[in-house]
Amino acid sequence: MIVDFFSAVWWTLSTIHWNDIVDIAILSYVLYRTLLILKGTRAFQSLLGLVFVLLVYALSARMQLYTLHWLLQKFFVYIVLAVIILFQNDIRHGLARAGGRLFRSFAPRPETSMLEDVVRACFALASRRMGALIAIQRTATLDDYVEPALRLDAKVSQELLLSIFHPTSPLHDGAVVVQSGRLAAAKVFLPLSLSKDVSRFFGTRHRAALGLTEETDAVVLIVSEERGTVSLAMSGALTPVGDINELRQRLQEIFAAKDAGSEGPAPELED
Repeated sequence: MIVDFFSAVWWTLSTIHWNDIVDIAILSYVLYRTLLILKGTRAFQSLLGLVFVLLVYALSARMQLYTLHWLLQKFFVYIVLAVIILFQNDIRHGLARAGGRLFRSFAPRPETSMLEDVVRACFALASRRMGALIAIQRTATLDDYVEPALRLDAKVSQELLLSIFHPTSPLHDGAVVVQSGRLAAAKVFLPLSLSKDVSRFFGTRHRAALGLTEETDAVVLIVSEERGTVSLAMSGALTPVGDINELRQRLQEIFAAKDAGSEGPAPELED
């Protein structure tokens, strides 16, 4: 038996070619990246369920459970269509994330002065207990959310952001979206996260920020008027930010990542 095993291994190694190795490597990488993208989503949980159904299908054939085998066989005829219909949002989000990672180097890098104005505005708003939601576009477009909102196309400045999010301003509801270094729109309504992992401690602003970052690769800054705190949302995860220097550093790292190793570290912003 051991001899047969080693004979089979030797035959496999002697017949394999370099293109077979490349083929297997590419397929393995694609499957690995797909699982990483789907990890933590409903689609990933459903994928595990499908694997279980496949095992039952194989066992039913081996154990001659004809009725069960026939039902599962009919089920697999429509499984591809069912997966596309039921999990179209998860598939779209996964492709958007993959595209964002693949073409990140082509995304426009925000100007340092613009990021500094956003950073200062966030903590100025937090100190005054004025809530805010600021979404910064990266590679995935936010046009679907900007179109129905109030278009501005204005230069980003600390004073403008403070004016927009002042409680007496007619524009303070919703979020603002920054595209290509410009304040593209205000009163933008973002999709709320439906994840059960989001704490009840978070309100609508935090759920809206997580919802957008689950669907796109945008960076969203949240200012809580109840607690006077600032948080950063990205890739469906929320990170509290302690002070202005920490937020400044995080934004520098995010938007300077594509230039790592080519232009050196991002320039320091004035405090």
